[in-house]
Amino acid sequence: MELKQIGVIHTPYKKSRECPCQAYKSGQIAEIEVFKEYEGGLKDVEGFSHLIVMYWLHKSKGYSLLVRTPWDTELHGLFTTRSPHRPNPIGISVVRLIEREGNKLRVEGIDAIDGTPLIDIKPYVPEFGEKELREVKIGWLEGKIKG
Repeated sequence: MELKQIGVIHTPYKKSRECPCQAYKSGQIAEIEVFKEYEGGLKDVEGFSHLIVMYWLHKSKGYSLLVRTPWDTELHGLFTTRSPHRPNPIGISVVRLIEREGNKLRVEGIDAIDGTPLIDIKPYVPEFGEKELREVKIGWLEGKIKG
């Protein structure tokens, strides 16, 4: 398996503890810098209001298969949480695209620290999952998260 870094994410968060758990609520603006050799892949991105951004959680060290989250005192399986400490520390956020300027995207709603390596960007298209999302269950998080 081989991953290529296609850019870097610039945020005001210098340490993971500064990063909000649910960044989409923070209103904080970040910049995604796509490396020049990949800039052509941004053609037509301005037509999308939201993007799926994938990144490598490069400061993540180690992991545990049981995790305690900010929403519960109980231990839960790692794969039922959004903990950054994982066997493959891949982060994913759906962000709102504010504007594009060349190879740079200004976005709102990313929960990554400054300097995070960018892995991929995809358009967010609700119709691709809408039917399946009508009856979403959120497991142990039910009743613990306030919208």
